[in-house]
Amino acid sequence: MTMTRIHSTPPVRWALVMLTLLTTLTGFAQTKLKFDISYPTAISSTPLTGRMFLIISRKDSTEPRLQVGRYGTQFWGVDFEKLASGKAVTIDGTTLGYPINALKDVPKGEYFVQAVLNKYTEFKRSDGHTVWMHMDQWEGQQWTRSPGNVYSPVQKITIDPTKSETIKLEVSKVIPPISVPADTKWVKHIKIQSEKLTKFWGHPIFIGATILLPKGYDEEPGRMYPTVYQQGHFSTAPPFRFAENPNNEFYKDWTADNAPKFIAITLQHPSPYFDDSYAVNSANNGPFGDAIHEELIPEIEKKFRCIREGYARLLTGGSTGGWESFALQVWYPDFYGGTWSFAPDPLDFWNVEGIDIYKDKNAFYKEYEWYKVPTTNTRIPATGEARLTSEQRNTMELVNGTKGRSGGQLDIWSSVFGPVGADGYFKPLFDKKTGVIDPSVATYWKEHYDLHYYLEKNWATVGPKLVGKLNIIVGRMDDFFLNFGVYKVDEFLSKTTNPAYGGSVTYGDRGGHSWRPYSNGELLKIMDAHIKKMAPAKSATTKAN
Repeated sequence: MTMTRIHSTPPVRWALVMLTLLTTLTGFAQTKLKFDISYPTAISSTPLTGRMFLIISRKDSTEPRLQVGRYGTQFWGVDFEKLASGKAVTIDGTTLGYPINALKDVPKGEYFVQAVLNKYTEFKRSDGHTVWMHMDQWEGQQWTRSPGNVYSPVQKITIDPTKSETIKLEVSKVIPPISVPADTKWVKHIKIQSEKLTKFWGHPIFIGATILLPKGYDEEPGRMYPTVYQQGHFSTAPPFRFAENPNNEFYKDWTADNAPKFIAITLQHPSPYFDDSYAVNSANNGPFGDAIHEELIPEIEKKFRCIREGYARLLTGGSTGGWESFALQVWYPDFYGGTWSFAPDPLDFWNVEGIDIYKDKNAFYKEYEWYKVPTTNTRIPATGEARLTSEQRNTMELVNGTKGRSGGQLDIWSSVFGPVGADGYFKPLFDKKTGVIDPSVATYWKEHYDLHYYLEKNWATVGPKLVGKLNIIVGRMDDFFLNFGVYKVDEFLSKTTNPAYGGSVTYGDRGGHSWRPYSNGELLKIMDAHIKKMAPAKSATTKAN
């Protein structure tokens, strides 16, 4: 008989074996290289709370901090609380990074290195929660360029993860305030402190607008004008990319003798969670819908000669602005007279950038009987190839900020659509480390913000107010799969009776996220015809035209 001898492993050796296995499985095997980052007393004599970032890049054509992005350069982030000057925040082999997750996996070589300190503000909200978040400084929730944030000079160094080395960096340069655009003949600006939002956040919150005036506005002091609200990400630039330049395409359209006469408006309403609040009331962001409609728009209509009737207020926007324009038309059906919503964010949550929140158990992969497939977040329209997986996209957001403080797309959806968590931050739809979905949060999303579900449930009452007002435009190869939410809404709207919805859904067969079937100038002509059709017999519009 052959005997097999089993060798016992000494306890210490066994522990080392298990530690090696564990670090290998988690992707964070030990490296003795680390970065210590601090700030001097000149920056603050009192301790700071926030998040420290380390960025490395292979080129210095722009500062490393300005190269961070979805497809950008390598960076890491770590939270700190009540950090005193001279004390260091450490980034090492245990710190999560993106797109490479572990410091040990950075190839040896020469890099340009920079650190950024993102300051957090304490908010004592009216709902009883206290949270620490980044207060927007009118830059649109961009920690890489937010006024008051502090960064280090760019250094060129050699990085070798196999070496035992501590690299010290000091953040000492403060990002200056954003320059406020000057008013011109064509473009005006408004910025107000919202009483409603300030009360909710326990801290001054500002909202604003950029107003583009029509040709002849000053020459016809008695004339009233319809308005078009272009929704979208934070920007103080004029609507429709207008520029006071004869070579600017929209300038030609806007100033033409036969151009439709509108006052065009973009709104600024950044939240501590994102560069844009999504323009609606929500448990985590506060009463932005009320602030916009009861504070900001009345201020605009008081200062400018806007027709203060629903038929003469139109909406448009793309992506984030596509969802906002559609949602505002649906939830404020009498206040607005029509929307043209381009590539709107998910109108139905069965596809949220690849995630079916109602059927998927995990946000990072599709699970079948015998196998799993990574969920694609972003695709290339021309070929359909995956550009980014859901796990990669969410890891990027997690590196930008914990507790939903990334300023990223998935986090703002969770903050707008989701409930408040026990810690005062939003209760996440899924775990950003494991991808596991919380069905209770998915149900909350559905009951409160799934626009397809809302229309189906309330068509008998809201439908009569929306006849002829809903227009959606989307490419069938949208980069972020936003066409799939449109399909569900289209399927419902096309079957509506008593009343029939009377709007339109336009598809671009191979169109990506930026697909548009007509120019902004042509859109205004479509809107002009719509207003003339919908205007009451003795309206300001019929008098003016």
